[in-house]
Amino acid sequence: MAKHRIYTTSFASVYPLYVAKAEKKGRSKAEIDQIISWLTGYGQKELEAELEKQTDFETFFAKAPKINPSRSLIKGVICGVRVEDIKEPTMREIRYLDKLVDELARGKTMDKILRKE
Repeated sequence: MAKHRIYTTSFASVYPLYVAKAEKKGRSKAEIDQIISWLTGYGQKELEAELEKQTDFETFFAKAPKINPSRSLIKGVICGVRVEDIKEPTMREIRYLDKLVDELARGKTMDKILRKE
């Protein structure tokens, strides 16, 4: 089975779309970066390096310094699919990020977005 095209898409090509979605709703790039850091463990300098390298989504998540164990608390529907029902691990990580960005754009507070166990 062929890999989904998002796996080979550079994270840097989608990142500005996340930022634009947040800013359009009065949120900030810093909040997007905070969400990415919470989910993956990338610090600001590491994130900027990955963006500059044009790292693809699959590699971005595979090399993430510290995937947050609380991400399993992320529930709900994104793109018509329940994130908790996605079996493929990389796709689930991508959809977790999509869901968190969506929640930010919908006005949720950061303490609700960044789940605690």
